[in-house]
Amino acid sequence: MLSFRRLSSSAVLMAAALFAPVVYGQTGAISGKVTGPDGAPLKDALIKIERTDIKGNYKVKTNKKGEYFHAGLPLGTYNVICEVNGQAADRMQGVRTRLGDPTEINFDLKQQADRQAAMQKAAESGQLTQEMSREMSAEQKAALEKQMKERAAAMAKNKALNDAFNGGMAALQAKQYDQAVEQFTKGTEADPKQHVIWANLAEAYFGVGAAKTGADQQAAFTKGIEAWNKAIELKPDDSAYHNNFALALVKAKKFPEAQEELTKAAALDPPKAGTYFYNLGAVLTNQGQLEPAGQAFKKAVEADPNHADAQYQYGVYLVSKAQTTADGKVVPPPGTKEAFQKYLELKPNGPFADSAKGMLQTLEGSVQTEFTNPDAKKAADAKKKATTKKK
Repeated sequence: MLSFRRLSSSAVLMAAALFAPVVYGQTGAISGKVTGPDGAPLKDALIKIERTDIKGNYKVKTNKKGEYFHAGLPLGTYNVICEVNGQAADRMQGVRTRLGDPTEINFDLKQQADRQAAMQKAAESGQLTQEMSREMSAEQKAALEKQMKERAAAMAKNKALNDAFNGGMAALQAKQYDQAVEQFTKGTEADPKQHVIWANLAEAYFGVGAAKTGADQQAAFTKGIEAWNKAIELKPDDSAYHNNFALALVKAKKFPEAQEELTKAAALDPPKAGTYFYNLGAVLTNQGQLEPAGQAFKKAVEADPNHADAQYQYGVYLVSKAQTTADGKVVPPPGTKEAFQKYLELKPNGPFADSAKGMLQTLEGSVQTEFTNPDAKKAADAKKKATTKKK
């Protein structure tokens, strides 16, 4: 009869260890090639390998042949992203590693670019081919359909906007102000952020008001002012808007507001400040505010010495301040003669030329300007020749 010997627990464990199979860590690899948008192998593309079942991130770059290889990846599921210049160019999701041969993931960026261009064209045309539909995921299809709907809505909106603007401009040029108001109003409804449409709507309302009186005129002018305020709210740095708004405010007899807008226009556009200050002077003159008007004309000639009409009006303002001596001689403030002379230099045949010459004659006692009469010179030459003959 055989007898058995009881082994100690340590001996049992040692025996188990001697006969247990050897187990190694199970890993796989991912490899592939990246082709650039030009069809050539792409060097230094960054391949990011991100494990999705548990946390794990790995990176590798492509070599000069556009190839990459990453071994030692635990068996699992990964997303593989191809980055170029810090931007994700393409990706493959749900990649599973395996024992043995590497899992091959290639990135053809030219094919990807062509596919994106085709999708963009489909979004623009609203036509999706069957081949494209088969290749796209449900999420991609939903995104493309959304893009197509948004583009169709935008195109419809742009057509409505363009039709309204073109119709409004045609009516405005034909002085059909009621029709212009109707069309431009449609434009503001299609896109309330278009400052050009608000500005032209304002002009149309003031055109309507010019043909009316009383409360009807005031109502049209009020609408026009509201439209101008909206245009300037959207485009506050446009000096021409402030200038044109000021001229409209003058029609509505809102002179202080007009003065404020013209001052803003001059500040926004210094090269045109001469014109804006001249307009301000004209507004103040029409109000009977001669002193502020004179100061505005002074600013106009300081901003633009070649603004002829501003020079003339500034001269007229200075004449109003001239003093008369006991012997009846007129003594104008400094700069008066120079203002009229500058006007004649700039516009010798201008609408105020005769008046400017008359002012100079009054101030000087005779016409003394730097402008000579060609006929007078011819007469002097003829007289000289006759004298020479007589001798």
